[in-house]
Amino acid sequence: MFQNFNSLTDLRTLTILAFSALVTGCNQSPAPAPGTPTTSAPAQSTPSTPSVDGTKYLLAKAPEASKDVIAAREAAKDGDEIVIEGRIGGDVNPWVDGRAAFTIVDRTLIPCNERPGDSCTSPWDYCCDTDRLPKSKAVVKFVDEQGKTLSTDARQLLGLKELQTVVIQGKAKRDDAGNLTVLASGLYVKPLAEIKESEKKSDAPDKVESTEAPK
Repeated sequence: MFQNFNSLTDLRTLTILAFSALVTGCNQSPAPAPGTPTTSAPAQSTPSTPSVDGTKYLLAKAPEASKDVIAAREAAKDGDEIVIEGRIGGDVNPWVDGRAAFTIVDRTLIPCNERPGDSCTSPWDYCCDTDRLPKSKAVVKFVDEQGKTLSTDARQLLGLKELQTVVIQGKAKRDDAGNLTVLASGLYVKPLAEIKESEKKSDAPDKVESTEAPK
């Protein structure tokens, strides 16, 4: 009799265990078979290339009627369309890291590496002209349609480096202190040969036509 009771109890126990396993199995996903791709979302990858194509901002030739930085600071009003020319620099780090923004300096200022005997390691900071710098600098920003500065470093976006001479077209933005920011739409990098040629023309004496009557 006891033997039959034990057998009956064991049978009930096995039935309960089997039912519990069935319920548990419904709430768990089965392990994927070897080689089966998972359905979980992959981690977001980091872009290895600029998110903006900078070539559309590079101009094939220099815009006409450009003003040097000092002249532009004196003449430009807030919202004016302007063309400004200068050299990249004005600080040890003239760039806004991770943004398409930098500072330019009036070309009448002389960087340290163009001064005889000066061995400055960062000549683009114009440390020999610190008294003139505040009124000889302008900020350049390349912005999107919403007016936000592009989130790609200008060196990467436009292939720029310190002390390059650039001609920039854009819109002037002034603040209460008189500082000038150019919301740029285009940029032209002057080649060294073109710079030297323009320097020769500016150094050449003007020809004055003689008014003396021929003898």
